[in-house]
Amino acid sequence: MILIGGFAILLACVFGGYIIAGGHMGPILHALPFEMLIIGGAAVGSFLMSNSMSDVKHTLGGIGKAMKGSKYTPQDYLDLGVLLHKLLKVAQSKGAAGLEPHIEKPEESAIFQAYPRIANDHHATPLICDYLRMVGMNADDPHQIEDIMASELKKVKNEELHAAHALQNMADALPALGIVAAVLGVIKTMGSIDKPPAVLGAMIGSALVGTFLGVLLAYGLVGPIAVRLKGVVEEDARFLEVIRAVLVAHLHGNAPQVAIEVGRKTIPTGLMPNFAAMETALQEAK
Repeated sequence: MILIGGFAILLACVFGGYIIAGGHMGPILHALPFEMLIIGGAAVGSFLMSNSMSDVKHTLGGIGKAMKGSKYTPQDYLDLGVLLHKLLKVAQSKGAAGLEPHIEKPEESAIFQAYPRIANDHHATPLICDYLRMVGMNADDPHQIEDIMASELKKVKNEELHAAHALQNMADALPALGIVAAVLGVIKTMGSIDKPPAVLGAMIGSALVGTFLGVLLAYGLVGPIAVRLKGVVEEDARFLEVIRAVLVAHLHGNAPQVAIEVGRKTIPTGLMPNFAAMETALQEAK
C-alpha cells in the first residue's frame, strides 16, 4: 500500500502546489481525457508491440507484486530453515532411499506439507527437490552443484525481472509520447490561427497538458512501479539463495545444523532471525 500512498502524495503536492500558485484546473481537466487517450493508447500499443502475450500477462502480475511487496516474511525464513533441517537429517540418517519419498512427491510429504507456503512455492520446492535428487544420484561435487544452482537462480531472477524491464521501457517512452500529443495540439492550434488570442491560448495550454502528462506518468507512476518491482524481485530471489547456501554447505560435509546456520547468515538483515530464534524453531520442530 505504500506505493498507492506515495502516488497520492505526489498528486496532492503537484496539483496542490499548482492551485496554491494560482493555477486553474479547468484547462487541465478539459484536455485530460483526449491527451490520456493519445498518450495512454500509444503507450499500451507500443507495449503490446514489444512484448509477447506471456510477457504481457507476466507484467500485469508484476504490477500486483509491486503493490503487495515481497511475499516472504521472517516466519517463512524460519520455516525454511526447519524444513531444510528435517530433510538434511533424513538424508544423513536414512540416505537417498529415505529422502526419495519426500522429494519425488512433496505434495504427499509430511515434511513439506507442514509448511504449506513453501510447499506451494513454484520456485522453492522444485529447487529443493531437484538438487537433493541430484545429490542422491551421486552428483555430490559441491563446486559443480553450486555453479549449476547459481546459473539456475540467475535465470529465474532474469525471467522475473522482465516485467520490471518492460515497465521501465514504457516509462522511458512516455515523455516522448507526451511530446507527440503536444505536437498534435500545436498542429490543431496552427489550423485555427485566425481565432482570437484567448482561444489560441486555451488551445496551446491544452497541447502542453500532453507534455506534462507524459512526464508525470513516466517519472511519477510507471517508473517508480518498475523500480519497486525490481526491488521486490531481488528481495524474493534471496529466499532461493538461502536454499542454495544450505544445500552447498551440506555437500561440503557440514552437519545439518551447521548448514542451516550458514543459510541463516545469508538471509536479508531485516528478515534474518537471530541464532536463538532459529535454534528454538529447530528444537520445537523435533
